[in-house]
Amino acid sequence: MSKTPEFNNANHTHRIPDTGLYYGAERLLSLPRSVKQIIFISADFAISLLCLFSAVSLKFGHIANHVNPFILGFYAAVPLIGLYFIGFYQGVARIFCDAVMRNVLKLFVGIIIAYELVIYFGWLSVIPSSIPILYSFLFFIWLWSSRLSAREILERLQGNNKIYDKSHVYYNNVIIYGAGSAGKDLYDALKRSHKYNVVAFIDDNSQLSGAHLLGKKIYNADSLISLIDKFNVSQVFLALPSVNRLRKLQIINELSHISVKIKQLPSLHEIADGQVTISHMRPVDILDVLERQAVEPNEDLLQKNITDKNVLVTGAGGSIGSELCRQIINNKPKSLVLYEQSEYALYSINQELINQKSSNADYQDIEIISILGSVGNEKKLSNIFKNHHINTVYHAAAYKHVPIVESNPFEGIINNTKGTYHCARAAIQARVETFVLISTDKAVRPTNIMGASKRLAELVCQGLSQTHSYTCFSMVRFGNVLGSSGSVVPLFTKQIEQGGPITITHPEITRYFMTIPEAACLVIQAGAMALGGEVFVLDMGAPVKIVDLAKRMIRLTGCELKDENNPNGDIEIIFTGLRPGEKLYEELIIGEDNIEVTCHPLIRQAMEHSCPLGYIENTLSQLTYRAQSHDVEWLKKEFMRFVEGYHEGCATPAGIVKLQVLIDKDSGSTTIQDNKELMF
Repeated sequence: MSKTPEFNNANHTHRIPDTGLYYGAERLLSLPRSVKQIIFISADFAISLLCLFSAVSLKFGHIANHVNPFILGFYAAVPLIGLYFIGFYQGVARIFCDAVMRNVLKLFVGIIIAYELVIYFGWLSVIPSSIPILYSFLFFIWLWSSRLSAREILERLQGNNKIYDKSHVYYNNVIIYGAGSAGKDLYDALKRSHKYNVVAFIDDNSQLSGAHLLGKKIYNADSLISLIDKFNVSQVFLALPSVNRLRKLQIINELSHISVKIKQLPSLHEIADGQVTISHMRPVDILDVLERQAVEPNEDLLQKNITDKNVLVTGAGGSIGSELCRQIINNKPKSLVLYEQSEYALYSINQELINQKSSNADYQDIEIISILGSVGNEKKLSNIFKNHHINTVYHAAAYKHVPIVESNPFEGIINNTKGTYHCARAAIQARVETFVLISTDKAVRPTNIMGASKRLAELVCQGLSQTHSYTCFSMVRFGNVLGSSGSVVPLFTKQIEQGGPITITHPEITRYFMTIPEAACLVIQAGAMALGGEVFVLDMGAPVKIVDLAKRMIRLTGCELKDENNPNGDIEIIFTGLRPGEKLYEELIIGEDNIEVTCHPLIRQAMEHSCPLGYIENTLSQLTYRAQSHDVEWLKKEFMRFVEGYHEGCATPAGIVKLQVLIDKDSGSTTIQDNKELMF
């Protein structure tokens, strides 16, 4: 006895009743291919005879006694012989498609012509000339409808048995937002998967409201929330590949307070093949969740320091470094040198770029060179810059994980600051045209070693730029990038997939966010605007409260927040306390009055103090000796000398001198100031 279908409220799924058809389908599908072919051929021959007799009956009103049954049998067998030779019976019924029937149609046209010639020359005069056409039409309809039905039945029954337990078959109720061609193709794909039950279409076009598409009613956008509740919908699929981001954001915001999973099709150019499959569906872009609007890049700025030039990227295997490499190769440099100390990271980006190069004829002339090495090896870097005639350097190599660098302070400053110093000096020696340092918002009034080491790296580049060298130095400062190894987004995604909890250090912590491609694109453009010594700051938009980001991610994956108001929710948020050196709020500039606009709407220039290079070089020269005794107190005192705002929650120790150089923009002159009373 079959069981009654039942709905599972927790999972928004329906259970399909178990029947003996599952076992029958399983036995049929397990038969040898030859046996299944014989079954299909036998059934088709019987129907072919029936279609032929029906055609004769429709012509004469009865079966003519003078028509030889053997002739009719041979007549009915000819199409089957043709079908066999064109491979019709070699195909799999479960993946039968319209393309197969095009070949069948061509065969039947040929058979009709052959039959008509036979009848015309009197070789089979007992059969009227209209019979072949009528018979072929009837038999063609049978072949098409029977294969479509077989595909539908076998796919559904086999799919349910294969994916689920035979007595517990579940499917999800879903709504497709978009009743255009993409929505139609998505419906077909979902129908074939047998994991989803499309209950309705939604479309912004009010004229479509009340109409039906593929048997499903189309509703207007205002009905979305009520339909989700009415049909117990678990997922909403956005089939809107051509809609702008603003409209997509409005839809996501409308659903942001409901525990429903949202997936979307990519843009039109990403599905240019015209065929939509379930594999095209992906989670909502986190950029939409953050409500950040991207700006189209300035192509002239992108190409200025790259096109037809020799470019080198340090830290080429990292999150930012690898994305810089991808965008650099798109702008067609003469050569691209990847410099990385991690063998695996270097191998990964090297293989990716080689594959990208081999698949695009425009990239064939670009030379890709991969070099293992440390940024602390100045002599090696100088030789590389000279031997490969490097024009542009993007210095992305750095240790960036705050807690790890806090526990390994000398390794952090030696790599981040002294490494920058060696790399920049090597660039000067080799007469590199452009040197761009990738910095961080944590360099502004830092409370941790990592941020202080990056600000000191900025001061190194500022100091070197004041020597009026041939090399044009600039620094680009920005906040967190989505998807990087240090970003909370992949961490939250993994924690949600594991069922939680989500861990956040503090309920009030905020961060700026930007996607890795956008950050890399803006870095390239900022570097192209430099005249020497500038600190560029990327516009990160409004800071995001991390706990709000986590809550939105929970809801948009179809889960519910578990808290004291909803103890039966799915995912809980736990606050673990601030980590060593972690700040509640990040900043991008040291002083609000020291910022200027540039020609790019998302790039600003910070006018900040610098220090004489000699003072910094003296500190850098002592690092190796101080590291041997792990003299962290000395290191922190040096940070307090040079890095404005550096603190650990205490005042400046007695005797520590704050050195500042005020730069006059008009004359270029500098004034050194000592301030022993400045508090941090």
